[in-house]
Amino acid sequence: MTSNSAVLDTDFRAALARMAEQGRLQAYTAPVDANLALAGILKQRDGGPALLFTDVTGHDIPVVGNLLCCQQNCEAAFGTDFRAIRDAVGRALAAPIAPVEVDKAPAQEHVHRDGIDLQRLLPVLFHTPEDAGRFITAGVVIVRDPETGVYNASYHRLQLIGANRTAVKLDYGRHLRLAFERAKRMGVDLPVIVCIGADLALQYAAATMGSQMPEGADEIAAAGGLRGRPLRVARAVTQDLMVPADSEIVLEGRILAEETIEEGPFGEFVGYLSPAGEAPIFEVTAVTHRDRPIYQVINGYSFETTMLRKYVLEASLLKVLQAAVPIVVDAEMTAGGLHRFHAVVQVRKSTPQHEGLQRNAILAAFGALKDLDLVIAVDDDIDIRNPHDVEYALATRMEASRDLFIIPDARGHEYVRIGRNGIRAKVGIDATVPLDEQARFRRCAFTDVAIDAASITSDPAVIRKYIDR
Repeated sequence: MTSNSAVLDTDFRAALARMAEQGRLQAYTAPVDANLALAGILKQRDGGPALLFTDVTGHDIPVVGNLLCCQQNCEAAFGTDFRAIRDAVGRALAAPIAPVEVDKAPAQEHVHRDGIDLQRLLPVLFHTPEDAGRFITAGVVIVRDPETGVYNASYHRLQLIGANRTAVKLDYGRHLRLAFERAKRMGVDLPVIVCIGADLALQYAAATMGSQMPEGADEIAAAGGLRGRPLRVARAVTQDLMVPADSEIVLEGRILAEETIEEGPFGEFVGYLSPAGEAPIFEVTAVTHRDRPIYQVINGYSFETTMLRKYVLEASLLKVLQAAVPIVVDAEMTAGGLHRFHAVVQVRKSTPQHEGLQRNAILAAFGALKDLDLVIAVDDDIDIRNPHDVEYALATRMEASRDLFIIPDARGHEYVRIGRNGIRAKVGIDATVPLDEQARFRRCAFTDVAIDAASITSDPAVIRKYIDR
């Protein structure tokens, strides 16, 4: 693995090949039904190697899932370590690279315009028994804003509602909804494309949101910045849009300005069913794909849903914190907080003037990422990726009457049911040691000794010689 390469090979097929070589992609060769069974298997293996289902009932297209559900998978897919991935995300935000147009695209080797039946063409999953139907979940939705002309890429679930129609879930405040509302005011449908099995750089760019990817930022160019070279694009066959040329499968169409339908419920990333609600309709005008395409899926309630945004959010958080608070060393969006709601911020205090900045960092973190509800500040001798070490800091360095503070009635995520439609208190915890007491809190150190692994045995016969006396 490389650790600091400026150019990353983020091609979807190349990523799968690297994962297979490192044992992070496994094949499931038994027959499996896309109706509930496939999603159930993915959930059982959530957090482990990705699975490639080679025999999906009624389809000749294989399905890959759990692709980026853990650090090991991400590092194998990108061919580098997590810090370099995070650095690449930071590069995407700071130094976008415009795409390059090509005449021929693998994504358009096969074109379907007439008689489109999405359920027949694609192994679209029915995820949980309580879902409203079959959902496309790993599609990157790409749109060009009708007023600004800027390209936006984002994730939105698509519920099949007809042969060539889906409902599209548009959350308020998202850029796709803003583009749709502008088109609606203009009295026109909104052209969009949906890429399934897209370049990993585009998948990460689509997962970026908030202040670090403002509405005026072009996320196709951001994907180029992340990979360190331009993303290849080609003209769509039925819409006036550019298509990422190396995608596995592309849906072309438009979001209708004047029609809605009830969408949902669907098992979302917080583990609950999101409620049903009115949603616009996406009408598909063409399906294109490469030879022998691979269909990518993401379970809604899965590690992958949250892991996909982990490094994106950490890069965004560090960009803000390290610019505003110089003592910030690192940050970790924790697994227990769904890589979205809880963060641990590591600081290094070295002068008396640094005291108190750890609390500034906590407050800045809440401002940087609105969904954060809990931020813990720790010293740089704490391993922020080891939850036991973080809990040690809480147990030995945090005095609740002084070091715990609450910000009431702040804006969070509306899917967190304990809040009031997104309104809940935020908690900051200062688990750092006062600078003038660092010597008193220094932990015991042991001698670092080389272990002779060959001298360690579990052989009962050897052990019994010493205990059977």
